[in-house]
Amino acid sequence: MTGPGGPEAAAAYGNGTPDGPLVPFDPTKPNIARAYDYLLGGKDHFPPDRELAGRLVALYPGVRQMVRENRRFLIRALDYVAAQAISQYADLGAGLPTSPAVHDIVHRHDATASVVYVDNDPVVINHLRALAASREDHVDAVAGDVAKPAAVLDTVQATGLIDLGKPVCLIAAMVLHFQDAATAREITAAYIARLAPGSHVIITVACGEPAIGQQITRTYNAAPVFNHTPADVASFFTGLDLIQPGIADARAWKPGWHTPAPYQQRPGQVLAGIGVTPSQPAP
Repeated sequence: MTGPGGPEAAAAYGNGTPDGPLVPFDPTKPNIARAYDYLLGGKDHFPPDRELAGRLVALYPGVRQMVRENRRFLIRALDYVAAQAISQYADLGAGLPTSPAVHDIVHRHDATASVVYVDNDPVVINHLRALAASREDHVDAVAGDVAKPAAVLDTVQATGLIDLGKPVCLIAAMVLHFQDAATAREITAAYIARLAPGSHVIITVACGEPAIGQQITRTYNAAPVFNHTPADVASFFTGLDLIQPGIADARAWKPGWHTPAPYQQRPGQVLAGIGVTPSQPAP
């Protein structure tokens, strides 16, 4: 059996992080990764996931477009980072594989680039490990709780694909709104502190005007979700030099632009950006 809940999923559940096991597989409850997969047009989801996604879309129809805009931004961002000769990538809270996947994008530029996916969902790990098995020696997937940076980075480095002494690209796409702002700041600061100079950090966060944001946080029952302000999102990049145009709506962000492109205002948006760890000051 290769579908959700089969031996592979059970094996993935047994490979917990140093800080505890993966979240248990339960098809009767909505799941973050599966609901997101449904919104992107994927096929790995169950009725509770579709029901949750449907309620979010009914509440704010722009939700479906936002997840697609996030993906399009990520493709542009990865194309930019890969062009900077970064050859190792860690995707935090990767979720179910989506085409093009992170490794597909970076391998357009460098077929030997290393990609390690991190997630705490056994179904996601099952899918990602199957995908990694078909990609020779350059792709791996590990179990990890994104909210525990030290354990995650140790596990990522233990794969042998990532050397934290060299520049790496860290991806935190659509994961920080599952933490309150103070915790998200602590988490990102802990990751950034471990990265070598010249490392790139890609962050995207779903945000909404207070009224719509409050409705979504009440409706979203797959996990706690927080509606961060633009100032909160900016704080997640503390310690990084921002790539122009800085932090902007994902629709309007393209590397090298000094100002974001015009876009139509609406109640919900994905704020996105890339930061670079600065070079060490000369002694």
